Amino acid sequence: MSPASGKTKPRTTRKLKDAMTILRAMGFGPRQSNEVGGYVLLAMLDLGSRTDWKDAADPLRGITPTIDFVAEKYRLRYAPNTRETIRDEAVKYFVEEGLLVKNPDNPSRPTNSGKTVYQIEKTALRLCRTFKTPQWDAALMRYLAARDEIKRDLQRARELARIPVRLPDGGKITLSPGGQNPLIKAFIEEFCPRYVPGGTVLYVGDAENKFQHYEADYFTRLGIEIDSAAKMPDVVVHDPKREWLVIGEAVTSAGVVDGKRRRELKELFAGFRSGLVFVTAFETRADMGRFLSQISWETEVWIAEDADHVVHFNGERFLGPYPDTVLA
Repeated sequence: MSPASGKTKPRTTRKLKDAMTILRAMGFGPRQSNEVGGYVLLAMLDLGSRTDWKDAADPLRGITPTIDFVAEKYRLRYAPNTRETIRDEAVKYFVEEGLLVKNPDNPSRPTNSGKTVYQIEKTALRLCRTFKTPQWDAALMRYLAARDEIKRDLQRARELARIPVRLPDGGKITLSPGGQNPLIKAFIEEFCPRYVPGGTVLYVGDAENKFQHYEADYFTRLGIEIDSAAKMPDVVVHDPKREWLVIGEAVTSAGVVDGKRRRELKELFAGFRSGLVFVTAFETRADMGRFLSQISWETEVWIAEDADHVVHFNGERFLGPYPDTVLA
């Protein structure tokens, strides 16, 4: 990957080489201790070309602000289409290895939020401040010795922020925090016992892991083949008593079952010979109101704040008096 334009001065090159040296000393391989990794580290430490290592800081920075920092301080502008490469080849790996902390200001921020930020881990920050000082070697040895414990502590913190979900059969899964995942939890724990009693949850999607819960063999027994690139719904539940496949979409900002999505889902689950039931879930009536004109006929709507009711967009199929209007 190369930047869109720009050249570096000798002083800038020395600072970049220093950053790459630190990454190698921390145990990162060539792919993470390259130029991109070095610039990411400098941005996360708020180190311009003339800033001493002892003055390293720990700002909160997203991917785009990181690119902007490098452009401003090092006259190196990475093309906008390199954001994913920077995230996948440097930032994501640094998070996994405990060098960076994701969303320390708000651990419940959705995985795919545009407000996602990263921060240098505090122990790594203290280490970097000793670079080119007599304390560096001893500080590096202490850091490497504590590295596994640092990663375990960060992993525990990430797990605590995840959303626990109890499946109808008593099993448990967790979802990444934020976004529509609290609503997915409500759909599984509140909608399913009421409207699909005895149902089996076959699939649960998550922005962090598309196939967070996936019963591949069960789908095969139902005659359904799922392609890994398929645009899956949020939840799929099989009702064995009525031979229904209940397909749920949890909507907080997008994803309602409109006419186009209904056709996509019919095609996706075309191998299932019995009935498909399409359900759009909202947190509130106000949320439903924002999408009312988009909801497809022949679908259902469930609202978490009114969990005991379902809205049927089904026309005459449900036309008729309710029991409380019929005289004894």
